[in-house]
Amino acid sequence: MAPNKPTTIAVAAVAAIVIGVSATLLCGASSGKRPAEQYVSELGQVLNEPERPGVVIQCGTNEERHLNADNPVVSPGVPFGAHHTHEYVGNESADATSTNASLAAAPTTCEKDDRSTYYWPVLRLTDGTGHDVHADGGGLHGNTGEVLKPKSVEIRYEGSPVSDVLPMPRFLRMITGDPSAFTNNYGPNVRARWGCADRPGRYTTRYPLCGSATTLRSFDFGSCWDGNNTDSASHRTHVVFPLAGGVCPPKTFPIPRLRVTVGYDVPAGRPFAIDSFREELRDPATDHAMFINVMPEAQMSDLVGRLNRSRH
Repeated sequence: MAPNKPTTIAVAAVAAIVIGVSATLLCGASSGKRPAEQYVSELGQVLNEPERPGVVIQCGTNEERHLNADNPVVSPGVPFGAHHTHEYVGNESADATSTNASLAAAPTTCEKDDRSTYYWPVLRLTDGTGHDVHADGGGLHGNTGEVLKPKSVEIRYEGSPVSDVLPMPRFLRMITGDPSAFTNNYGPNVRARWGCADRPGRYTTRYPLCGSATTLRSFDFGSCWDGNNTDSASHRTHVVFPLAGGVCPPKTFPIPRLRVTVGYDVPAGRPFAIDSFREELRDPATDHAMFINVMPEAQMSDLVGRLNRSRH
């Protein structure tokens, strides 16, 4: 559910693109929360990660335009509980009414009968009118503009750099990122990673200006499971992130790391922003994604076997 916190800052500020800045620079929201000069910086956060074996699951780019303002992980049973619009690939039935049984029975856009649901806030061009200007999740919740369709979506599972991984339990639920990053003063749950396809391995928490290159959003999920639970009250404590070097914390066990990367061709010069809670001002640091594992157990076992074999 969206927190109810007042704000006096215009939502439009977050969508503003700094005119005249080189395409190799980034801009985010001039929100007043941080000094404005901190919102323009080099695309320079370089990921120094060891190579990991990986398996890609093809799930399409949401050609069916499965969109809703629900959140079956965080707000199950609550219509429009997200207060912003999500884009889905995978399970075609995912919405506020979803149950384990309904998800397991539904068709999917993914190959190999992977009925998992993968979803994240839509990206909009903010200089026009969207289809939902008078609807929940859209204009009624402060999210305006034309929804931009993804150019690409990569669903990638990776192994551990230090050990074999265990299968994810079926119906495991996870969230990555902090949808309340702005009002939480950019705390430890921020996982937003924005980048440009022509500058691989470099990311920022700000909106990128990529010129003619594809704009990327990358979502990494935790990969150290407590061994018992498929969910938790915070939707975080049952699956946490590894320590430095990829080792799981005590009393947790390595499972495949899920990485979702979404690409967009943003028209040159057009301002854009993600959907967010109204008081989060569409800040790029609020980017987040959710996942429910509905992969058949045999497929998960095969995936884990492939990841572990590639280590040896």
